[in-house]
Amino acid sequence: MLDKLQALKDRFEEVGQLIILPESMSDMSKYAKLSKEYKDLEKVVEAYDEYKLILENIDSSKQILDKEKDPDFREMAKAELDDLKERKIQLEEELKQLLIPKDPNDSKDCILEIRGGTGGDEAAIFAGDLFRMYERFCEMKGWKLTVLDLTFGSAGGYKEIIATVSGADVYGMLKYESGVHRVQRVPATESQGRVHTSAASVAVLPEMDEVEVHLDMNDIRKDTYCSSGPGGQSVNTTYSAVRLTHNPTGLVVTCQDEKSQIKNFEKALKVLRSRLYEIELAKHNETVGAQRKSMVGSGDRSDKIRTYNYPQSRVTDHRINKTVYNLPDVMEGNIEEFISALRFAENLEKMNTSGLEE
Repeated sequence: MLDKLQALKDRFEEVGQLIILPESMSDMSKYAKLSKEYKDLEKVVEAYDEYKLILENIDSSKQILDKEKDPDFREMAKAELDDLKERKIQLEEELKQLLIPKDPNDSKDCILEIRGGTGGDEAAIFAGDLFRMYERFCEMKGWKLTVLDLTFGSAGGYKEIIATVSGADVYGMLKYESGVHRVQRVPATESQGRVHTSAASVAVLPEMDEVEVHLDMNDIRKDTYCSSGPGGQSVNTTYSAVRLTHNPTGLVVTCQDEKSQIKNFEKALKVLRSRLYEIELAKHNETVGAQRKSMVGSGDRSDKIRTYNYPQSRVTDHRINKTVYNLPDVMEGNIEEFISALRFAENLEKMNTSGLEE
């Protein structure tokens, strides 16, 4: 662990020199990346410096105990040594957490996509319930949620709804929500009172910028059409809605959130970049398939991750076998208990695979 920490300190000092170079300060993109790296490394270096000082003080206290004959001095040295050893254990745990490999996308904003799956009208209604759950969670966190595109279900809810979420550590928290969510309840459309099982899929994609995912505009077909749904006089009168088709992959993205065609075009491009990133990431994961894929943080759209059982007021996350019996609270956006448990499980898994548990 000490070798890793020293290497990070060397990099910290190197970044400190790079960040003040004229060529770095004149390139805002480069300067921003270096500044973020410097800030992230600073926490590790501060803890590492304190840890080294603790080790030196422990050695000094041991030497005093070996040589000192005066009982009072020995008692003071022993008390100080006990405090130092306790702080040493605390710092070792802190440093292990700081050394866990971080997802560089955690600090990004994200694209949230929810689609009704098996279950017909009830699946669309459940997709609407999930969207309201995330909407309330975003309100609690002080995040901004903006709907980009939606298709209503015939009996309520949404066949599909796509939104952006912006704020602090958005992707780092919401990424654990990717996968298939299953609901067990008596649908409003059921006349016999029987419990049905329906599903909706959730995809959380980090919002990628132009530098990270390059798009060749020659590969994109742009279509415009009239917006639908509520929106005032511009709806159905101006061609503000945008549909982008990425010819190489066949991906189609639509956006009709804004009255401005230009703004809708820019938002649609963000979604397209994020979906292309997801495809490339999936290819990468297949390439390195020899490494065991984390069940916690895989974000696979096909993974059944959580069940919402209304008759028992039960919510179960299948990745960590965590069950709570407060379904109404969960549906009101109180999902941080699950997210914290999932983050803890993933960090523990990373610590084990990185050899930091030793």
